[in-house]
Amino acid sequence: MGLLSLFSKKAKAEPMEKLPSGSFRISAAGEISASTIPGGFPRETLTEIGEMFVQAFRTAQEQGIPLKELGLDYAGAKITGREARGGAVVFLTPRKF
Repeated sequence: MGLLSLFSKKAKAEPMEKLPSGSFRISAAGEISASTIPGGFPRETLTEIGEMFVQAFRTAQEQGIPLKELGLDYAGAKITGREARGGAVVFLTPRKF
């Protein structure tokens, strides 16, 4: 019976459920300069998310691709990044279940 109960459990989307709503700005150097995200959310996680957008915009620019906005749409959240003078402004929008 233990094997069957393994398949009956729903997949946990816990990290996305805990994603706050708000936005932040990250510089090209990886420094967060402004944020509306609650202070209890790990700054390292925001930096990691922001650096992914900064890297994507930098790579697009190097390849000559005019990328100004990038959106990620997951089951648990929508994350949008906009290019901002070498850095990015990132918007976090958790989904309501």
